[in-house]
Amino acid sequence: MRYLETHRLRLRPLSLNDLSALTSILGDPEVMKYSMRGVLDEVATRQFIEWCCTCYAAHGMGPMALVEKDTNLLIGFCGVSPEEIGGVEEIMLGYRLAARYWNQGFAPEAVKAVLDQAFNEKSLPSVVALIEPEHTASQKVAAKAGFDHFEIQEYHGCTLRMYRQTREQWCSSKGNMTESGLAS
Repeated sequence: MRYLETHRLRLRPLSLNDLSALTSILGDPEVMKYSMRGVLDEVATRQFIEWCCTCYAAHGMGPMALVEKDTNLLIGFCGVSPEEIGGVEEIMLGYRLAARYWNQGFAPEAVKAVLDQAFNEKSLPSVVALIEPEHTASQKVAAKAGFDHFEIQEYHGCTLRMYRQTREQWCSSKGNMTESGLAS
């Protein structure tokens, strides 16, 4: 998998070397408030990282580590991966950030870089984002990345908003390449 870079972030595959830092993030009840998995302990975080590594090997994509360039610290993850939703295999966007990095533009920056790779390099036809109706911060991140319409979707017993963006929508939106935060 190719590493990605934005002005402030490096995105690279997660590895078991990230276990401690990622457990700290995914073990935070505030970060995981809207997660269907809930708070993750070290064992569950290890399983998540192992699943990510399987995704990389099988699909050439998956949630990637977000590393802040200035500090070289892991601050979360962001990526796309195959997921069955409503009996259909979709490519789903997922992201989580350590709480102290919220409201600084890191999530939209990472999401735009991931979508740019998904649509322009991998030529994926569409990407979906499942977001809880109460999770307004995540809805704002999705909107900044061009997800503007949703339908209601049942997923693992939860009623969620399923946003979809197609490759055509991404490629036709003006300024995506310059506004994505991608390093040139």
